[in-house]
Amino acid sequence: MIRRTFLALTAATAFALPAAAQDKDIVDTAVAAGSFTTLVAAVQAAGLVDTLKGEGPFTVFAPTDAAFAALPAGTVEDLLKPENKDKLVSILTYHVVPGKVMSTDLTEGMKAATVNGKEVTITLDGGPKVNGAMISGPDVAASNGVIHVIDAVILPPEG
Repeated sequence: MIRRTFLALTAATAFALPAAAQDKDIVDTAVAAGSFTTLVAAVQAAGLVDTLKGEGPFTVFAPTDAAFAALPAGTVEDLLKPENKDKLVSILTYHVVPGKVMSTDLTEGMKAATVNGKEVTITLDGGPKVNGAMISGPDVAASNGVIHVIDAVILPPEG
């Protein structure tokens, strides 16, 4: 069942994203998709473009524009302010895992250390999720890693 869901989501994503995505790095793949304008703006504001265009490999759990829009009013605008750069970097790096983790590598209860230094938890019951955010588009290939599209912005634990 889960494998079938991954295959269906992967097929749907393949049609939604450019066919040559694997020739582009993570940032260019996100830009080309058209549904990550807020994420790309945040990555730019945080000064992380060069990092995510780097060699990698990286696994990025990428919130869509709709995921950012679901945050309380004013949250995104506040995070994009220069004085909040450290907080923005912390949130964005919590969405990145070093290495290339494909959907077939995910297991129930799996913990993965993020670039932020904190761990995320993978669950599979009811469909694949990272910290409760649904992975709606797994395994979007990029030249320096993989993107998994998620439906929510995940926040690192305090402390």
